Amino acid sequence: RGSTVPDDEDARPKVLDTSAVIDGRVADVVGSGFLTGPLVFPHFALLELQQIADSADPRIRARGRRGLERLERLREDPRARMTFPDEPGTGAVDDRLVRLAARLGAALVTTDFNLNKVAGLHGVDVLNVNDLANALRPVLLPGDRRTVEVRREGKEPGQGIAHLDDGTMVVIEDGRSHVGSEIEIEIASVLQTPSGQMLFARPTLVTGDDQNG
Repeated sequence: RGSTVPDDEDARPKVLDTSAVIDGRVADVVGSGFLTGPLVFPHFALLELQQIADSADPRIRARGRRGLERLERLREDPRARMTFPDEPGTGAVDDRLVRLAARLGAALVTTDFNLNKVAGLHGVDVLNVNDLANALRPVLLPGDRRTVEVRREGKEPGQGIAHLDDGTMVVIEDGRSHVGSEIEIEIASVLQTPSGQMLFARPTLVTGDDQNG
């Protein structure tokens, strides 16, 4: 079939929760071929998503509508093999998703930290989109260079703050004078935190005054 995914994993269902659908990155991962179907989004979860899209709060409503748009994109992608089963039962949506995944022998796809933990306690495998994003962040080492936009001042005198495309924070020594500008930086050190990496860097552009000082 031209696929490098083992047959058993290729056929294993993945149950989506509402947070993963709203997040939207699942559609991109499916489109890249790294996540295969069948993908299951039960009718009771669809009702929850529709309620979010009908919220009186404009921010919540926008999230719900974005989720419906992403869901339509998945439905149209033949690689996703989307199904919307009408599962009987009562109770909280998260509990029903965990029970459904356990019954199907499926993995649960989510970005919800608490649901991730609950599913693990029930022996359900979890594919957390945030974990995937962290795993795919480029590995940067001291001496590596990047071009960044210095967005704001740092906490310490003279510091500037920038972010890489993946959201990684960069603390730039002597970066304060470059706020609002794009500069090339050189990584000085890397700090690993529970939420990811934090980089410390310095500008590579050195003025003549600096060289003479």
